[in-house]
Amino acid sequence: MTDGLRSPASPKGAEILGSRKTAVLVLADGTSFEGIAFGADTAAVGEVCFNTAMTGYQEILADPSYAGQIVAFTFPHIGIVGTNEEDIESTTPSVRGVIVRAHADRPSNYRALATLDRWLKRHNIPGLAGIDTRKLTARIRESGMPHGVIAQDSGGRFDIAALTAQAKAFPGLEGLDLAKEVSCRQMFTWDETPWRWNEGFGRQANPSWRAVVVDYGVKRNILRLLAGSGAEIVVVPAQSTAEAVMRHKPHGVLLSNGPGDPAATGEYAIPMIRALIDTKIPVFGICLGHQMLGLALGGNTRKMSQGHHGANHPVKDLETGKVEIVSMNHGFTVDRDSLPKGVKETHVSLFDGTNCGLRVEGRQIFSVQYHPEASPGPMDSHYLFDRFSSAAKTQLR
Repeated sequence: MTDGLRSPASPKGAEILGSRKTAVLVLADGTSFEGIAFGADTAAVGEVCFNTAMTGYQEILADPSYAGQIVAFTFPHIGIVGTNEEDIESTTPSVRGVIVRAHADRPSNYRALATLDRWLKRHNIPGLAGIDTRKLTARIRESGMPHGVIAQDSGGRFDIAALTAQAKAFPGLEGLDLAKEVSCRQMFTWDETPWRWNEGFGRQANPSWRAVVVDYGVKRNILRLLAGSGAEIVVVPAQSTAEAVMRHKPHGVLLSNGPGDPAATGEYAIPMIRALIDTKIPVFGICLGHQMLGLALGGNTRKMSQGHHGANHPVKDLETGKVEIVSMNHGFTVDRDSLPKGVKETHVSLFDGTNCGLRVEGRQIFSVQYHPEASPGPMDSHYLFDRFSSAAKTQLR
């Protein structure tokens, strides 16, 4: 089954696509989507997911949580506002590849410094445009996130059988610890505050409390919002011990977002998190940090069929009854039925009912599955940083 024109295979086994078909996505079951290449002239294999956000493609592609994945955008026109040096969530993007319906190669925005095509080339990320992204999205919704390969060739010559075998050989994200791949290698400090219209980023010059962030693939906007809430920030690598964290005398510890299987990262992270819990210091978990906090408290996690990827997900706060529209990016979830006594579910997805938050009763320990820092996405959940800041400041008394 294909999405595009294909001519008969050549004697050497390579199949030749139509005159403008210079890139292809081949899935592990042999399904192929033929289109036009942009971005880096290279091939990439990964888990294929779709993202429903209508804005913020550069922030999405620079999110370290997409390590090991190929992102297909459901919004048809991507690249409209170009790229710049401010709308990024990591210095080196970890996404494997990009799929769009229509690539806008002539951006129109006063902040644009380069096209998306040029930005992808600089980071060695291949792109595929011109395919039926609705068809691909429907397939993922029905059958789950497949393994796939993006390949490019200016002559449109592809060995579909070999690419199918490559997709089949991809091990997948279950059992894979990707956090250590995207984490910082050594401790660093951060003082950049949130971006303001026509002003850019600010600096936190007078911090009132200290946060240690365990970097499993932290997004920059998490750090900015922490700095904006008055924090002096120290970021430490994913494999740091509890002793290394506490050496900085934090008033609160944030467990960041990140990619991969939480159970795999938990091999070294769970003992550290449990030791932090014993110190009675406030702990705030986001996304992967939420999942690993759940594991450290005695719960379980499981792989989702299609995951949650977008900036329009409704989540209900069970304690207030309010509904937040949030940004999501995850393929694993905490099993609510596995949470022990004393650990309360606080938020649920209104799309599929999965767990989206928890807290420890009687303690300043809480977490959410979604991304309260957004970037891109709505700002409904920024209050969680104020909650964490208030909890941390109790340590100053």
